[in-house]
Amino acid sequence: MGLFRAQPVQGESRVICFSPKHNLTLPEMSVEQIGRVVNVWCEQLAELGARYRWVQIFENKGTVMGCSNPHPHGQIWAGNFLPQCAEQEEEQQRNYFLRERRPLLMDYLTKELELGARIVESNSHWVMLVPYWATWPYEMLLLPRRHVKSMTDLKAEERVSLSEILKSSLTRYDNLFECSFPYSMGWHGAPTDGGSYEHWQLHAHFYPPLLRSATVKKFMVGYEMLGEPQRDITPEQAAKRLQEMPTTHYKSR
Repeated sequence: MGLFRAQPVQGESRVICFSPKHNLTLPEMSVEQIGRVVNVWCEQLAELGARYRWVQIFENKGTVMGCSNPHPHGQIWAGNFLPQCAEQEEEQQRNYFLRERRPLLMDYLTKELELGARIVESNSHWVMLVPYWATWPYEMLLLPRRHVKSMTDLKAEERVSLSEILKSSLTRYDNLFECSFPYSMGWHGAPTDGGSYEHWQLHAHFYPPLLRSATVKKFMVGYEMLGEPQRDITPEQAAKRLQEMPTTHYKSR
């Protein structure tokens, strides 16, 4: 095999504009408007998933996260291979399922709901929480309450509930430091190559960089780059602060 390995890959990239208005981000949109974005995510996943093994739906929000286009938007990158993060999640979820015969993230969600300390909010179909392993100060993880492998498997009422929890949770983000809170977020679901993926559970990651204010950013430096990431606040502290945030946007108060 040699020391250097490379292989060609193929894919497509697309951009989703959330609204015709250049100043309207997801937490400032209505639930109905966010619902249209959710439907486009599902439609694009179905279309691109028919041709590619992995479809990565994501959003980079804010210039601090490298977003050079000020018009709020998301992106989709589809490829005929599993990227590294997806490959790691595939391995860990499969190994746990082979051992326990249950999806790892379903068991994890059950335990988090029992403990309660890291739950930011929940509704009839979704739970938003600060994960136990969170690296970024106000990192969040969004999970459906039932076993759902892919976004295309969501029922109509689950899509509505998803729009509702996205609006309220992202509003909490903006209210935390009264700014348009930056983050990178993305959906992970079962690979779209037709394989058997009963071990997969749909989920979304939210990675925000802010630490103490709208201008104080968390940097991964020193020991964190050379050893391992360190927590500035605990997941429980982060969840408590987010729980305390109102779900009415600060610009509307």
